[in-house]
Amino acid sequence: MCSIRQNLEQVTSQIDNAAQKCGRDASGVQLLAVSKTKPIEAIAEAIKAGHRQFGENYVQEGVDKITHFRPLQPDLEWHFIGPIQSNKTRPIAEHFDWVHSIDRSKVARRLSEQRPSDMPPLQVLIQINTSGEASKSGAGFDDVRALAEEIESMPNLTLRGLMCIPQPEENHEAQMAAFAPLSTLFEEMKANRPQFDTLSMGMSGDMDAAIASKSTMVRIGTALFGARDYSQRGEK
Repeated sequence: MCSIRQNLEQVTSQIDNAAQKCGRDASGVQLLAVSKTKPIEAIAEAIKAGHRQFGENYVQEGVDKITHFRPLQPDLEWHFIGPIQSNKTRPIAEHFDWVHSIDRSKVARRLSEQRPSDMPPLQVLIQINTSGEASKSGAGFDDVRALAEEIESMPNLTLRGLMCIPQPEENHEAQMAAFAPLSTLFEEMKANRPQFDTLSMGMSGDMDAAIASKSTMVRIGTALFGARDYSQRGEK
């Protein structure tokens, strides 16, 4: 059984290889360690191995971890990547450094209004619903530009790019096809936005295709920390 340090080395090597295959510089792909449902000890092991960027899906669990680590390790960067209920924006605004999952202006406005004045602007991404399913989170392709303009007018948010969670696909070609529309949209939108530099897409099962599709941040959990145990979760 591999240690988290060994898993980090393996995933980093996979990122390097995937970038090399498509002619990219691997330094342009950031690894976000998705630590949801994982204990403090697992995160501490990743920190000891040199990792600094962590993603959380559940508000209270994420806040508890941030509160634990921030006095000990203030250089860590915490990303909220889960769906956002409008009544849970305050703890996100007060604790996290990044939010990947903004999909409507109401949530963005609340995050901006609730961001403490002594903290830097919250770095945010717009989540896009690439499959168009009503049951999936994310803004529609037709709505994203108007939402981006609204976010850019909010004083305590900095819009950095886009995020998606496409439907799982079995093969590389199908994964590439799923990522293509968002990759195209990202290139179009960043043309006149100097801070628009982050395309968050790709997880353990489709990382290679995401990197080939110009992802700048892959969100990896299982390949680093192993399978997740949801049996003890109270918060959904």
